[in-house]
Amino acid sequence: KIRILWVFLILHLVLHFSKQIFLFKLNCVCVLKKYKDIEGTVKIEEVNGDELVKRFAEEMEEMLGRKMKAVKRLAEAAEDADLDHEYNETLEFDYYNSMLINTVDEDGNPVPLGGEFPLEENEHFNKLPVNIQQSNIQVPTNVYNRDPDILNGVFMSEALNDVFADNFQEDPTLTWQYFGSSTGFFRLYPGIQWTPDENGVVTFDCRNRNWYIQAATSPKDVVIVVDVSGSMKGLRLTIAKHTINTILDTLGENDFVNIIAYSDYVRYVEPCFQGTLVQADLDNREHFKLLVEELHVKGEGKVKKAMKESFRILNEATALGQGSLCNQAIMLITDGAMEDFQDVFQEFNWPERRVRVFTYLIGREMTFAENVKWIACNNKGYYTHVSTLADVQENVMEYLHVLSRPMVINHDHDIIWTEAYMDSVLFNTQAQSLLLMTSVAMPVFSKKRETLSHGILLGVVGTDVALRELMRLATRYKYKEGKKLKPKPNYNSVDLSEVEWEDSEEKLRTAMVKGETGNLSLDVKTSVDKGRRVMFLKNDYYYTVINETPFSLGIVLSQGYGQYIFIGNVSVEEGLHDLLAPDLTIANEWTYCETDIDPAHRKLSQLQAVERYLTGKEPGLECDMQLLQQTLFDAVVTAPMEAYWNALMLNVSGMDEGIETAFLGTRSGLIRFLRYTGIEKRIGKSFLTSTDKENMFTLDHFPVWYRRAAEYPAGKFLYYMPRQDTRAQPNMCGSLEGGQGINVGRYCQKSNTVCLCVCSCFLRVSLFDYQAMCKMNSHSVSSARPLLSVCTVKSLPIQKYSQNQFSVKYNLSIYLFTSVHKKKGDILQPCDTEYPSFVYEPSVKETNSIIKCGRCQKMFVVQQIPESNLLMLVENHTMFLLLLLDPAVHNSSVKCDRMKSQKVRRRPESCHSYHAQVRISSQHDTSKNTYIHTTLLHCSAAWGLFCYLFLLQCTKCFYLVTDSHCGQTTVFFYL
Repeated sequence: KIRILWVFLILHLVLHFSKQIFLFKLNCVCVLKKYKDIEGTVKIEEVNGDELVKRFAEEMEEMLGRKMKAVKRLAEAAEDADLDHEYNETLEFDYYNSMLINTVDEDGNPVPLGGEFPLEENEHFNKLPVNIQQSNIQVPTNVYNRDPDILNGVFMSEALNDVFADNFQEDPTLTWQYFGSSTGFFRLYPGIQWTPDENGVVTFDCRNRNWYIQAATSPKDVVIVVDVSGSMKGLRLTIAKHTINTILDTLGENDFVNIIAYSDYVRYVEPCFQGTLVQADLDNREHFKLLVEELHVKGEGKVKKAMKESFRILNEATALGQGSLCNQAIMLITDGAMEDFQDVFQEFNWPERRVRVFTYLIGREMTFAENVKWIACNNKGYYTHVSTLADVQENVMEYLHVLSRPMVINHDHDIIWTEAYMDSVLFNTQAQSLLLMTSVAMPVFSKKRETLSHGILLGVVGTDVALRELMRLATRYKYKEGKKLKPKPNYNSVDLSEVEWEDSEEKLRTAMVKGETGNLSLDVKTSVDKGRRVMFLKNDYYYTVINETPFSLGIVLSQGYGQYIFIGNVSVEEGLHDLLAPDLTIANEWTYCETDIDPAHRKLSQLQAVERYLTGKEPGLECDMQLLQQTLFDAVVTAPMEAYWNALMLNVSGMDEGIETAFLGTRSGLIRFLRYTGIEKRIGKSFLTSTDKENMFTLDHFPVWYRRAAEYPAGKFLYYMPRQDTRAQPNMCGSLEGGQGINVGRYCQKSNTVCLCVCSCFLRVSLFDYQAMCKMNSHSVSSARPLLSVCTVKSLPIQKYSQNQFSVKYNLSIYLFTSVHKKKGDILQPCDTEYPSFVYEPSVKETNSIIKCGRCQKMFVVQQIPESNLLMLVENHTMFLLLLLDPAVHNSSVKCDRMKSQKVRRRPESCHSYHAQVRISSQHDTSKNTYIHTTLLHCSAAWGLFCYLFLLQCTKCFYLVTDSHCGQTTVFFYL
């Protein structure tokens, strides 16, 4: 009887609480009444996904086309400037060095290469101080800023200043434009003040950037072979590691790589990658760098086995159609080669010499220099001697010149687009950059007649395109967001299959990679609220290619909410009156009106721009009339809420204690809100502020509360708790006394007494995150890296009740507990995770039982609160509200298989791996050290006089090719 009475009292309390929730429905009455008044002017249109994606793609093609035209103009101007410039070994020229501008010495005088360089904050360039009148020069610390090659290149490229400014005037949406020189300097427009690191060093080298690498060379397969025998100890091993890391920095998304270490035996630095090539994306490159740091020396160096294994990897990749399917190279890093290795090249690489071999002799010892040089010169490679750490950068860069020669001699101006990346290097000490972006770039060649066939690469020109600028073209209110990319400090391109992981057969991915047009539907589980909640949706995907680019575009429409759109019609006067109410905002990251074309408009907020356009003050603004019409309609329909909320605030008796903010949002990006408490009393201090991106309309998502409510059954209340930044003790699964929180996921993983009943109300759902950042100890290099374990607990503590009295307060407090703190030395690395989420089983309305615990027993009741997504749990004398769908702690998964997988991918359209004028296909005569071929003559020292006299007579007849990649100057000419 006592148990029945207790359950009855709980049910009475639940019903009372449900009635209080029901009273909140009055908020909706005002909106519905106003909607009925103008219902006749409203149209509901179905969104046509095929037409939408086609139109977005055409607009993006036009926008990206303007960027490519700007880059072409820069390339033409740079080549013309070089053609008119005569190299001057003694040139004296002062230029604006971005490290030294606006800097004075102890006497107050401008330092050399400094001088006054006006800078002004610019909204378009992320509020960085810039000079839009001219560019300036950045030179890496390891490059002498007055080297004759630098001075001549800077002087020649001064001609680009006018082209930079003209491009920006013609297309005001352009961001950074630049010229990266093969000599190492970087000309950037607009000019900026470059800030070094804490040691006063600038390590940024434009030649290591992906846009430079991809434009300067064709895709390549690279096997790095490093000697770890006993003789490589000490400084030699340090130099070798630095050389490997520098080579890795010169690889891009279109390249493939592996690293082999050898001594008495051959081993792969990453056993997971044995016998294969992996894509040289940022994840894999950084992973290799960690493994290289763990290398140790031992034994005797046996290079022959290592070279055989390298050739085997490359040959298998070619046979299987894997890797880059273009250039192939072996990078040999050693302090000497003693054994007989010539037969290896004769077996695997001669006579075609399809694989180039580049050799790096480490240390000051030159005993085996001839052997190491022989390997490179007999395999179309390049030999360098690296005796100090300072020698590494420039010596490694030389291999790029060798690989670029076929393209340069042919003058193939391929335009390349990079993958999406985070521009965190260029501005890491100054400000946040434009976040995710892609770059378009083009190589610049020397057109001088006397050097035309030398294959001289002057550098690369390019410009950046922020992905947010592309997203502005895809009007946000017309579609819903799919699963999101997660920008990270070391962001690398995320494969589509890792985002839309329900596409298990990869139909969507394959179609988009191949540039096809079509659509398909998928049942998806998507997480919101930073992965803490799951939604079950049926999405329609529409995709097509963006012509003249390597990109495809896809949009997602959710069946139901995403299929239709309101088209309302109200007068501008009525709509503008309601739009300018003080309690109203619109999504400032959306493009209601284009403010980036005219510099005078860049400081306007979107609401200010809309007002000036609609009032006729700025008729020249380009605005989205359909979005404006919908926004005005929403402002009129929701206007009565302002009066209703104000009336509640004035009527103290009708105001429930604890209500802080009343708000609503519409699909047009409009938010109305009213604050009932001051900032000092408000628990959610950041809620609906500019810093609270999760709960605001932004460029890439709708607010969490809006999105979840839109997908929720009509007529039901959804309770959502914004994320707060508070901490508590790690033990969350103990006693429930004293208002401790309940985490459903954590409870369901332990044998807690209350867990046994609570878990019967929930279903476990597996979610995957292939973009997670995991905690890895700085000393660990395991492939199975542990995840940063964060235990999140949310509770709604309600005032305790006694056996004789129930009392409930509605000022529900929200707690978030984070159990794990980041330790010093922890490194966050990209990783894969699978984690559980728990969703409420709606068929379970209530459950109750008695659990024995030693000499005592506990009674509990779990009861669903009608018209909400809340459960009420009462255990003995403590009562809680459970907010549904709390996930458990993430679990990391091994990343090996995915890191080495080679999926169908869109490859660059061109490959430049061969040109007759740089090909040395010959037999080697060891006695004379010369090359003889029926069409090619190699002028060695013994032939020097004859060749010199012959060339004096033929300089007007033949183009000459000068090649110094074997450590000596050789001249090739056609007989």
